Amino acid sequence: MLDSADQLRILRAGLIEALNEHATAPRESLADIPDRMILVATELATNAIRHGRPPTVIRLLRTRDQFVLDVADHDLATVPELADTRPVNAGGRGLHLAQALALTVGWYATDTTKHIWATFPLT
Repeated sequence: MLDSADQLRILRAGLIEALNEHATAPRESLADIPDRMILVATELATNAIRHGRPPTVIRLLRTRDQFVLDVADHDLATVPELADTRPVNAGGRGLHLAQALALTVGWYATDTTKHIWATFPLT
């Protein structure tokens, strides 16, 4: 769980550890997947911290053939939006980045949390 951007370094280290535990092959065979996943996790977590309600909860799940990165916050009043109308240097490109680096990106809400997820191949 994250409450501030100061904890993003801990998130990245924990994600590397989790990837090493959940990978079905050595990390070298994952190519650039860990780097892409860390960048997406950092972007989505930063968005959740900045625009959502704490705590931000990040989970790494694994299906038979994919990693699923799930970032949740507790703000049900807003929905994730692509920042298409802002100037390029104005920020708000986290979802665009996630879409470019992940296989798929989506979101859903429960009664208490809003989740944004991104999938990555296992190899």
